[in-house]
Amino acid sequence: MTTKRDYYEILGVERDADAGQIKRAYRKKAIQFHPDKNPDDPTAAEKFREATEAYEVLKDPQKRAEYDRFGHAGPGGGFGAGGGGFQGVDIDLNDALESFLRNFGMGGGGGGFGDLFGGRGEARGGQRRGRDLQLNLKVTLREAAHGARKTVKISKQVACPDCQGSGAAPGSTPQTCPQCRGKGRVRQVRQSLLGQMVTEGVCPRCQGRGQLVSNPCKSCRGTGTVRGEETIEIKVPAGVSTGNYMELQGKGDAGPNGAPAGDLRVMFEVTGDDLFERHGDDLLIDVPVSPVDLMLGTKVQVPTLGGKVALKIPAGTQSHKVFRMRGKGMPHVNRPGAGDQLVRILAWTPQKLDKDLKRRLEEIRDDLRPLVPEPGTHLYD
Repeated sequence: MTTKRDYYEILGVERDADAGQIKRAYRKKAIQFHPDKNPDDPTAAEKFREATEAYEVLKDPQKRAEYDRFGHAGPGGGFGAGGGGFQGVDIDLNDALESFLRNFGMGGGGGGFGDLFGGRGEARGGQRRGRDLQLNLKVTLREAAHGARKTVKISKQVACPDCQGSGAAPGSTPQTCPQCRGKGRVRQVRQSLLGQMVTEGVCPRCQGRGQLVSNPCKSCRGTGTVRGEETIEIKVPAGVSTGNYMELQGKGDAGPNGAPAGDLRVMFEVTGDDLFERHGDDLLIDVPVSPVDLMLGTKVQVPTLGGKVALKIPAGTQSHKVFRMRGKGMPHVNRPGAGDQLVRILAWTPQKLDKDLKRRLEEIRDDLRPLVPEPGTHLYD
């Protein structure tokens, strides 16, 4: 009799679960029991490997079919560690970790598994990097259209000038941590029923710094950072819109005790414009024209981001007609070219007329009246 748990039970899915449900269930279990997230739980690594073993079988249609039919026995001598048959599921913990990274596109790259869950908050070796910051930057439509350089001053943690960020009092130096030998991380190797298990975590003695400060700096109290300001020049890319952002690496808070600084995320907010209304990369502008010009046709000078451009309005143009000027809108951010400028023609009726102009208009009003469509006619189809 086998004592191995059912693979579907391990992942917490029904036997008719589809591939997507199985993959999501495995990811949830793998994150829950990842050894780096549970350095003090000796059972976490075994649960992680158990979940990976189940996933390696159930994600493969052929292996899954054999498992559904024969269970752990399998047609070739059994699934899982120690069995023959499907050796692809004889799981080693390191292989399981690599499999998790590979299956979910996170890539190991030799950077260590701690980076996966330490995220942007951990520097190399488990040392805490500086905090990431966010800056909301307002730019005008014209600055967004042509690109700009903005100089801003931000308040943040900076390296302590007295100890140069080391955290050690002037005249002293930090000492290499004897437990991790300066690496900031420690490894544990032990045997289990599933084979050799290796776990790695942040050094508890130096908290991942790799160094110990016996004589802390009085200015920063051993942290290596103090509150300060930094002036930063930000290059605004042409074509940005509200909600776009850019990352400035190393411009966030300084890291404690010489750890790398965090990043600065610059969020752009494009303000409105007196002339143009923005729609994506297209711009809309209203151009008032007299009714007579609409009837007879005319040319108008239309403002654009690059200066005024002549636009021909054909005779008989109706109010609210929209003309498109290709390539006169906002530049695209991620590709060459620009959007269009939309010109909406609006009939402008003068509100004050002198006596002579009013008399002349009255003379032609009766001639124009038969040309006006009946009420209810759809004019702009």
